[in-house]
Amino acid sequence: MFIKIRRDTLIILLLAFILILSGRLLTYIAFASSTQVEDGVPISGIIIKGNDIVPIDSIRVNIANSGLRSGSYIKGDMLITSKRELPLNEAIKNAQEFATYTTIPGTTVQPIAAADVKVDKSTGIVTVTVIEDFSTVDLSNKTSKTPPS
Repeated sequence: MFIKIRRDTLIILLLAFILILSGRLLTYIAFASSTQVEDGVPISGIIIKGNDIVPIDSIRVNIANSGLRSGSYIKGDMLITSKRELPLNEAIKNAQEFATYTTIPGTTVQPIAAADVKVDKSTGIVTVTVIEDFSTVDLSNKTSKTPPS
């Protein structure tokens, strides 16, 4: 029981097999030659907890201004950004301070009383826990735009 296959069909099938095999081989070679591990652990994301009023994006932008953003990476106890290198504990202190500067959009009210920033050195995930406290905020004349009359 032989299956009749034309010669040109067999050649096309063999070429397709060779192309797929060489593509897989090139993918494995490219992965093996990557230098991501030598550079350090990249900052992979920012998780924000504890906010009710202040938007997550506003807090995330201020945390990114401290250097803890995508594109930065952790090498040992140093945070390496595109512009500078600084100790990781200094970047964490800056992130805690910058998180408290976050305002409610359209106002100058800063309801975040404190922030706790933790960085997982093995995964690059930044966890920010904020405490919003409106009892300490002076709410007199804090809007940046005048309301329509």
